[in-house]
Amino acid sequence: MRYAIFHEGKDSKKSADNKLIRLLIKHLDLDAKQVQFYPMRSKSNFFEKESLKYEELLLRIETEQISKALFILDADFIKNDEKYGGYENTLQEISTILNALGIAEISDTYISCDPATKEGYLESLILSTIPDEQRKCIEQFLACSDFKSKDNAKAILNQIYKQAYPNAPYDFSHANFDELKEKLSTLFAE
Repeated sequence: MRYAIFHEGKDSKKSADNKLIRLLIKHLDLDAKQVQFYPMRSKSNFFEKESLKYEELLLRIETEQISKALFILDADFIKNDEKYGGYENTLQEISTILNALGIAEISDTYISCDPATKEGYLESLILSTIPDEQRKCIEQFLACSDFKSKDNAKAILNQIYKQAYPNAPYDFSHANFDELKEKLSTLFAE
């Protein structure tokens, strides 16, 4: 293993974040076997400098098992979290941690969000890549539904999208995926 990818989610193979990353790696003809995935569960865990996962990363860097790292986390919303919410706050806080760990020079960051608003999460990015008519349909369905947790609609959006469009899960040719594709390509470049 040569590279580390830190992402949100509980599992390094089952989370929505990990699945998308693996699909993009495959789409780019890169080798996922060269990656050590670190599922960080929630976003707040990225900001815990004493994390055991960071200790493991530092050891693997020291022993030259890992040469570069990519941190992929959601922007979320400023209205829900004034310190960590929103693109700029998220970028500032993760940069602070990477500098404190002494790995900023070998690390890169990708903040998942709707590129137009700079808020949201992975599902917001995915929703931003589908045609307007389909996106509006999903948004209208969500607005008029009786789902109890509309404020935390990540899982709901993900399930609606997978059910409604099972044969075209992601349009990786869409420009909104370009930055993440570039960051993954750069991670694998020597």
